[in-house]
Amino acid sequence: MLLGTVLVLLLFGGAGAASAHAALRATDPGDGTVLKSAPRDITLTFTESVGLLDDSFRVLDPDGKRLKVGAAGHGPDGSDTARVTLPARLAQGTYTVAWRVVSADSHPVSGAFTFSVGKPSPATVVVDTGPTEDPATESLFNMGRYLAYLAVALLIGTAVFLTACRPPEWAGLHRLLWAGWGTLLGSTLFLLVLRAPYESGAGPASAFSLKAFERTLSTRPGEALLVRLALLLVGYFFLVRLLRLGESRLSRPWQAAGGALAVGLALTWAAAEHASAGIQVPVAMTSAVLHVLAMAVWLGGLAALLTTLHRAPSQLPAAVVARFSRLAFASVTVLVGTGVYQSWRGLGSWDAVTGTTYGHLLVLKLLAVTLLLAAARLSRRWTGRLVTVAAETHAEAETVVREKVPERVGGPPSASAPARVTPGPAAPAYRHGLRRSVLAEVAVGVVVLVLSTVLSGTLPGRAQAEAAEAGPATGGLPAASLTEVPFAVGGATGKVQVTLDPGRTGDNSVQAIVYAADGGLATVPELRLSFTLPAKKIGPIDAELKNKGGYWGTNDLTLPLAGDWRMKATIRVSDVDQISVTKTVRIVG
Repeated sequence: MLLGTVLVLLLFGGAGAASAHAALRATDPGDGTVLKSAPRDITLTFTESVGLLDDSFRVLDPDGKRLKVGAAGHGPDGSDTARVTLPARLAQGTYTVAWRVVSADSHPVSGAFTFSVGKPSPATVVVDTGPTEDPATESLFNMGRYLAYLAVALLIGTAVFLTACRPPEWAGLHRLLWAGWGTLLGSTLFLLVLRAPYESGAGPASAFSLKAFERTLSTRPGEALLVRLALLLVGYFFLVRLLRLGESRLSRPWQAAGGALAVGLALTWAAAEHASAGIQVPVAMTSAVLHVLAMAVWLGGLAALLTTLHRAPSQLPAAVVARFSRLAFASVTVLVGTGVYQSWRGLGSWDAVTGTTYGHLLVLKLLAVTLLLAAARLSRRWTGRLVTVAAETHAEAETVVREKVPERVGGPPSASAPARVTPGPAAPAYRHGLRRSVLAEVAVGVVVLVLSTVLSGTLPGRAQAEAAEAGPATGGLPAASLTEVPFAVGGATGKVQVTLDPGRTGDNSVQAIVYAADGGLATVPELRLSFTLPAKKIGPIDAELKNKGGYWGTNDLTLPLAGDWRMKATIRVSDVDQISVTKTVRIVG
């Protein structure tokens, strides 16, 4: 049931694109600069350390031909830089640099920028760097990440529940334990195979490249996955020992070994994600390990408790529930403490809460955690009632024994006729209430787990702010302005996708593509665009689009000033049906 919930969230909720965590801080040469003489090197500086690929740099000359450059390496300023050596002689004109690196927390990041030698070329080569990840590879990789988080929670949480809470019957728990171990093993192998195409932005089929796989094994994320595999193989013997003992308790050496394995598994996440880059890395790594362990003990323990309540609702002693209640409270305390620290480290300022995607996701996770705590409080209330009923039943049983079995002279009370006292009708009702509250905890806990996984793949607010402080020159190739204009007229619906390149003052090329409601290309007899700058009382300026066969375009639109221009799109779909839609387009200087 828990696995099904996660798969529903994956299929219908969507994972979203994983944003890279290393943001470009500066380029040398600077973006758009005109140099008197050709540079010998290109150096990129990022907000955190980055890993390099075989194809980290692609440099195109003014004619669009790729230059032969040296091997990519780190600059003298450290691992947060990437550098490549250029040929000795460069012709006059504009050069385009497309780059791709892997951030310290394992996510790829790419972009492009331009510089000119002597004077700019009449026409700049535009490079489409494409998506950071191939959509199919990204979806598969994200699914593997979700399953790995779920599996480690089941594995660690169930093992801790068995050893610390000591349920009298293990019905269903051994299956939960092996499901966690097997799923974590399979997802780790899956992530290891997909790591190379995920980093390079290639399709899943490229995962079978032996050279790419060998390179993966030499990177920090690949090494972390290898260590996780080794720990899981060692953990197999621990699980066999744990299940062989049954209801007997593990000896202290075995408990220490299990704890070390759990810490090691948590470290494989901390070493390849947020905590491994940025400020205060040692503290962050410790916090991340504690956060993963507390999450696993709580959520995995909840799944184990729910399974136990479902399989043996009437035989589960109240003491078992009470032990888990104390364990869950300690886990929540650790989660709150480490969560506050990680939030501060990732956000950096209050403005990042409302101004970044990371902040928005963090608010959603906080709301989900609040609901989780409310469900946990209800579970603790039901637990307290069960413990009270159990204590009262035990006291009543002792009273019945004393009343019905008289003491023998000179001897202890006879135990030949033990009295049985049936718990009152409240006990089953309390167990039913506990099952429902624990089920609610598990459901909301899955949502928290999903949000945590998405957060681990989102650019932290602090890194985003650091990149923004460096100014627009750090953003790479001047981004084209893209505007979508929806329309509905004469029974026809669709949208027009308008691209202004480069989206700056001066000459711009315009490309307008008409899409039908089903997403396919559509043809219209006429499409007009005009631009007005109300603040300066300029316009309307007619773009004078021409039908290019499949799209409408022109290379002769001149927008003289920066500002918020009103773009009016007039779409005619028949001789009598047309509509005009106005959108605001931001043009930068």
